[in-house]
Amino acid sequence: MKQMKLVFIFPENIVEEPVTYNLISEYGVRVNILRASIDPGKQGRMVVELSGEEIQISQGLNYLENVGVRVTPLGQNIQRLEDRCTSCTSCIPHCPTQALDVDRESWNVTFDPEKCIVCFSCLETCIYNAMSVEEQFA
Repeated sequence: MKQMKLVFIFPENIVEEPVTYNLISEYGVRVNILRASIDPGKQGRMVVELSGEEIQISQGLNYLENVGVRVTPLGQNIQRLEDRCTSCTSCIPHCPTQALDVDRESWNVTFDPEKCIVCFSCLETCIYNAMSVEEQFA
């Protein structure tokens, strides 16, 4: 099974269409919506994690292209800067996916980038600036 994190950008003419539903029902792709901003009559943007067989995802991405959805790889990652982190744990309750946690033996904050949805909550919370955004370029 293949997994990938992508950004879908919906133009105003299809923002109210059941594109995600069609992707799931017609192509069998599992869609996990990580973050979304949809304004009816305007543009929409969704950060998603797709999973499924490679052929299903390929066909689903072709469908999205044909209906006018722009698809790009998720171009940002969150990084934990260990030299700045004091393990104060103030970030932990703000992380919606539990990508940030505390090791109960060492009481150090841990970060699992695989769980991160790049919601920026940790950046807004950390007074030590121990979390940063890393841009990715293809």
